[in-house]
Amino acid sequence: MYLRSNSGSRERFRWVIATIALPALLWSFSAQADNLPKLPKFPSLPTLPKLPPLPHNLQIHGFASQSWLMSSGNNNFFGKSSSDSGSFDFRELGLNASMRPLTRLQFSAQMLSRTAGEGSPGNVRLDFGFMDYRYFSGESSQLGIRLGRMKTPLGFYNDTRDVPFTRPSILLPQSIYFDRTRKLALAADGVHLYGEYRSDLGDISFQAGVVRPLVRGAEAEAAVFGGQFPGHLAPEISYTGRVNYDLDGGRIRFAVSASQLNIRYIPGASDVLQGGSIHFIPLIFSAQYNAERWSLTSEYALRRLQYNNFGVMPNLDFYGESYYFQGAYRFTPEWEGIVRYDVLLTDKDDPHGKKWAAAQPGRAGLAHTRFAKDITVGLRWNITPEFMLRAEYHRVNGTAWLSTLDNPNTGNLSQHWDLFSILGSYRF
Repeated sequence: MYLRSNSGSRERFRWVIATIALPALLWSFSAQADNLPKLPKFPSLPTLPKLPPLPHNLQIHGFASQSWLMSSGNNNFFGKSSSDSGSFDFRELGLNASMRPLTRLQFSAQMLSRTAGEGSPGNVRLDFGFMDYRYFSGESSQLGIRLGRMKTPLGFYNDTRDVPFTRPSILLPQSIYFDRTRKLALAADGVHLYGEYRSDLGDISFQAGVVRPLVRGAEAEAAVFGGQFPGHLAPEISYTGRVNYDLDGGRIRFAVSASQLNIRYIPGASDVLQGGSIHFIPLIFSAQYNAERWSLTSEYALRRLQYNNFGVMPNLDFYGESYYFQGAYRFTPEWEGIVRYDVLLTDKDDPHGKKWAAAQPGRAGLAHTRFAKDITVGLRWNITPEFMLRAEYHRVNGTAWLSTLDNPNTGNLSQHWDLFSILGSYRF
């Protein structure tokens, strides 16, 4: 008891001394400071201008994905995928922004860098950028117009195929959404009219445009001619449109898409080709059923292709055919599996390419370049809302959707081949 009392007395004594001595000490320092010589003043730093705050209605998002691919045989897909170690040459980086300065006016744009073989070397380019003016907006309907570079409204997935999170698989069905002719069908510059009407019987929406397709670059020339020529392709006025019908909040979906892409060829010096024209006219029918845990999707395309007035090349007018059946099952909110059967026929009247190969000197063994039948099995894991992993296996019969830029020697291609891929993607 004595020790505790003595200790408490000492603590109280220290507090009293501190209470009296601290103000006195501070006053002493202040008095001495008045007698010290004045230090020279340093010049004040210039005041930096304040950056204006970002508009409150500006939204910025982005994504980044990296893939690894390995293919059997001498089939290079998005790079040297046929090597012993596979290829990490498939990656996608995107940054998009949208702003609505007025209730009816919105600006949207996305910059994209895509590395995927010779056709996509990773350069940064404008993926889309347009002005959207909503002329009318009511409780059950709306009508508007868009001007600029816009995604071509083809099928269910062409509008959003760049973002890995919005694709049903690492690779979209190549029979409908060609990656070897991606730039040609992906987007175009022009004007679109769009509208929507909602009712108890379902929702109907449409989009129709007058555009100029993007045809510059080696990828488009290789897709059109199968190789490179001294001249170049030039766009002409083209047309595109799609009508969607959704029932019960998207439980049942139907769509019909059609386009007419018109391209002319400008011959180069010492060119064997004359200035001809190309018309690509796809018609796509799409259907989807969505339940709580599973979804069924199928699309069918009839593609008319015309080549006219190329001189040494005969005029051509034929129809290609494509279709796929796809099923997806959601085991949990984080895990999803997918199975798909995908068929591409370059000429529906020559489904196995035998007539074409017989008519081409030295190409008797290349009939498999005119078709492709793909069985796909895939798995998706949503680790977080921002991060996703995917794995996918393809068993392919035929090489019709392989790029001739990555595989210039088509004689070395294997008709039956496998492709395995893994993708990691992050979004913000």
